[in-house]
Amino acid sequence: MSKSVKDILIEMKNISELMVDLAYSALLFNSKDAAEEVKKLENKVNRLNFEIKKVSLLAARSVEDAEKLTALLEVGEAAETIANSAKDIADLVLKGIKPHPVFKMVIEESEEIINRVTIDKGSEIANKSLGELLLATRTGMRVIAIRRNETWIYGPDRNTMLLEEDNLIAKGNEAGYELLTKLAKNEMTLNDL
Repeated sequence: MSKSVKDILIEMKNISELMVDLAYSALLFNSKDAAEEVKKLENKVNRLNFEIKKVSLLAARSVEDAEKLTALLEVGEAAETIANSAKDIADLVLKGIKPHPVFKMVIEESEEIINRVTIDKGSEIANKSLGELLLATRTGMRVIAIRRNETWIYGPDRNTMLLEEDNLIAKGNEAGYELLTKLAKNEMTLNDL
């Protein structure tokens, strides 16, 4: 069963947004693994954009239908452009190009920051799902990726479990990062929030 144009656009939007965050974190933390994942996701967005074109062509039954679908196709193209740009950022990491010190300053001074934190053994947030913890609500930090041993979990959802020694890549503000770090390091409990 093929997906609807709406479903494809939602998936493209979510993936391209994740790619931008991952590309910046790959550059910030010099993570070749994250950069490789950005490249894989870019290929997926390309396939989805092709799929949206196919579905749109099959759905158009009149000139009016075609005109309405044109705007959706342009949104798909824009999402692919975003994905391609994120891949270009990731390529810098894969080519071994170190970011200029100004880049780190820009990231640190932006409203939303991307940071990494490791969950210590015995942390209260270990062995709980993101949905149970409500970290985004409680701390203002949204977990965008998890490095677990040698694997990555990208775009974790509310059912994703956090484990001891997971490395979280999270996006939010500086105050939220401090709270998340204290929770992960077992220097604070959820009741303290």
